Amino acid sequence: MNITIVSVGKLKEKYLKQGIDEYKKRLSAYAKLTLIEVPDEKAPESMSAAEMEEVKRKEGDRILAHITPDTFVITLEIQGNMLTSEQLAKKLDDLATYGKSKIAFIIGGSLGTSKEVESRSDLALSFSKMTFPHQVMRLLLLEQIYRGFRINRGEPYHK
Repeated sequence: MNITIVSVGKLKEKYLKQGIDEYKKRLSAYAKLTLIEVPDEKAPESMSAAEMEEVKRKEGDRILAHITPDTFVITLEIQGNMLTSEQLAKKLDDLATYGKSKIAFIIGGSLGTSKEVESRSDLALSFSKMTFPHQVMRLLLLEQIYRGFRINRGEPYHK
């Protein structure tokens, strides 16, 4: 399985980089993982609704440039579907079973994702109704993907 995570913004925090590197290493036994960072759009503190949409559109164009037509796209959205770890594991297993070996997870910028990215999404996924920094979401997402592979293989993992 080929898993790509496309996220907006550059990861700067050393502790998050270390955690992400650990899960990249762990996941290498299960899937080919590619992490892509697209630049975030510079945005002033106060913007009109139209300016916010323009920022999301520009970031969305950068995201979509990395998505091929045969990729199953999962966007992380606050209003998305909430799944248990077991349900996410089953979704990954079902995708592999039915020939969807290319999966892209999308983590938008601080304003969220554009309408174009959301319309390209095959599944909107929410980790919580709470808002998390998108840099932290990279680590949480990698951990859940890793957990999903462990669940699917019947391998032990902390509950």
